[in-house]
Amino acid sequence: MKNKILNIFSILCALLFLNGGLNKVFNYIPVPTDLPAALVADNAAFMEIAWLMPLVAVAEILGGLLLIFRKTRALGAIILFPIMIGIVLIHATVAPSGLPLAIGLFLILGWIMLENKNKYLSLLD
Repeated sequence: MKNKILNIFSILCALLFLNGGLNKVFNYIPVPTDLPAALVADNAAFMEIAWLMPLVAVAEILGGLLLIFRKTRALGAIILFPIMIGIVLIHATVAPSGLPLAIGLFLILGWIMLENKNKYLSLLD
């Protein structure tokens, strides 16, 4: 039962990251007009670094695809973890309205990483 729940959460998390990465490439979700000024300034600063958003988009798409399959889920979680830290920090400091979803995704990634801890521990040996 626990594996089925983790599979469902992993696929949902993967779909959210795939959507976020594809949106960074194709810009199909309109940007809300009521964003906090600090968030707009942060996004403008991120856009100043020309290679940053394409790199994040590729990482989100690749990580999302890897999260879907059980064999590659541990690698997908490792790829998405630094991006998830940034998402949580942005929502904790600038846009707290998205913090519950960010924390939920963070917990799902943490659960995936906890379930695959043996794969990560072998990297440290």
